[in-house]
Amino acid sequence: MFRKIFLAIVAFAFVLCLFGWGVSILFNPRSWEGGPSPHLGLIALIMLAVGATALIKMSYFRKQLGSVVDLMDAADRVAVGDYTARVTPRGAGQLQQFAASFNAMVERLQLNDEQRRRLLADIAHELRTPLAVIQGNIEGVIDGVYPADATHLEPLLSEVAVMTRLLDDLQLLAHAEAGVLVLHREPTDLAALIGELIAAHQTQARQVGVDLSADTGPLPEIDLDPIRIRQVLENLLTNACRYTPAGGTVIIAAHEAQDQVVVEVRDTGRGMTAEERARMFERFVKSADSGGSGLGLAIARGLIEAHGGTIGADASPEGGTIVRFTLPITG
Repeated sequence: MFRKIFLAIVAFAFVLCLFGWGVSILFNPRSWEGGPSPHLGLIALIMLAVGATALIKMSYFRKQLGSVVDLMDAADRVAVGDYTARVTPRGAGQLQQFAASFNAMVERLQLNDEQRRRLLADIAHELRTPLAVIQGNIEGVIDGVYPADATHLEPLLSEVAVMTRLLDDLQLLAHAEAGVLVLHREPTDLAALIGELIAAHQTQARQVGVDLSADTGPLPEIDLDPIRIRQVLENLLTNACRYTPAGGTVIIAAHEAQDQVVVEVRDTGRGMTAEERARMFERFVKSADSGGSGLGLAIARGLIEAHGGTIGADASPEGGTIVRFTLPITG
C-alpha cells in the first residue's frame, strides 16, 4: 500500500514538473535557448518536498487509524462478552491514553464478571445443603419412613431459617455494595454502645475462657446508624472470641483521630496469614470450622463503607489479629 502511495506521489510530482516546464516555455521561450530553465529544478525540489511531507503524514495517520481500528475490533469483542480483548497501545497522545483506559475498563469488567460467576456458584453451594436436608426429610415423611412429628419437622424449620438468613444477608450485602442501603442515622455515643456490647457478651466470653474488655477514652457523638454499627461490632467480636483460645484476651478499643474515630477489635488468637487477611472481607470466605454463611465480614465492610469509613485487618505484634475500622465524625 505504501509503495502505491509513494509511486502516486512521485508521478504527481513528475506531472507537476512537466507542467511547470511547459508553463516556463510558454511564457518565456527564450529561457530555453541556452538550456533548461533554472525554475524547473526549483519546482522539482518543491514537489519532492511536498511529496515527502505527504508520505510522512500519511504514515502517521495510518498508525493512528490502525489504533482506532484495533479499538473498534476490541470493543466489538467486549460487546459479545469476550473480556479477554486487549489493545496494544501504539501511536501517541490521546489515542495511546485512550487505549490504556480501554484496557483498564475491560480488566474491571472481566473481574466483575468473574466475581459474579463465583458469587452465583457460592450461593448455589450454600443453598444446596439445606435444600438437600429438607428434601430428604420430606421424602421420608411422605414415604412413611419418618413420622410427621415435631422431632422430624423442627429440623426442617431450622434449615429454612438458615436459607432465610442467607437470603437476608445477601440482600443486605447487595444494598450496601450498590450504595442504596438506607441508614437510620442519629447522634450516638459510640463509647456507650461499645460498653453495652461488652456487657452483653461478657458471660459468653467467660464460658470459653476469654477475657473481654473495652478501652475507650472520651469520644465525640457520631452521626451513625447504631443498629448497623452494633451489627458490625458483634460480628467482629464473635469472630475474635471464636478464634481466641482459653486464657486469651479480646479488647475493643476506640479513639479519636483528627476528623474520625478509629475502632479496633484486638485478639490474641492464632492470627492469620497475609493472604487470609487480604481475603477475609470477601463473600463466602470462611474457615473450615465456621458455622456461618461466610458473609458476615463482607457485610461488615459494606456497612462501614456505607457510613463513609474504611475497614481492614493487621497482624498484632503480640500475636493474633487487629481488625480496624474508621468512622467519620461529621457526615
